[in-house]
Amino acid sequence: MNAIQAIRRDGKLALALVGEVQAAGMTPADLEKNLLELYGPQLQTKELTVTLESSAFPVYVTGAVLKPGKVVSDHPLTAMEAISEAGGFDMNKADLKNIRVIRNDGTKTQYFTLNLKAYIAGKNTYIFHLKPSDILFVPERFVWF
Repeated sequence: MNAIQAIRRDGKLALALVGEVQAAGMTPADLEKNLLELYGPQLQTKELTVTLESSAFPVYVTGAVLKPGKVVSDHPLTAMEAISEAGGFDMNKADLKNIRVIRNDGTKTQYFTLNLKAYIAGKNTYIFHLKPSDILFVPERFVWF
């Protein structure tokens, strides 16, 4: 039987029959040994394998930012954090009121428009969290001559 269990933010696993188990700070081999001790009485064969899967995911930031490209995160990421990771806005060009997020879940594409100028000014407290493979586009302001 295979089971995938995510480590919570507090560094613990919630496991059936044995309750909460500390996982953060342990190597996979150490965690495996600990789980074998905890589950020993319930196992017919004393075999258990612990592997580590990365939870890192990419988002793509493009347009009027200083370092456009892929941003990889292993924790929930907001649009503002992703832009910061991309070097921040190009303040000479960026249109902070019309930032677009393009999200494709495999069956449909969704488009979101964010006003980060209002967010930065404290007028909008809504925090937009990105999902894996989102594209965040910071357009350039239209300048009249």
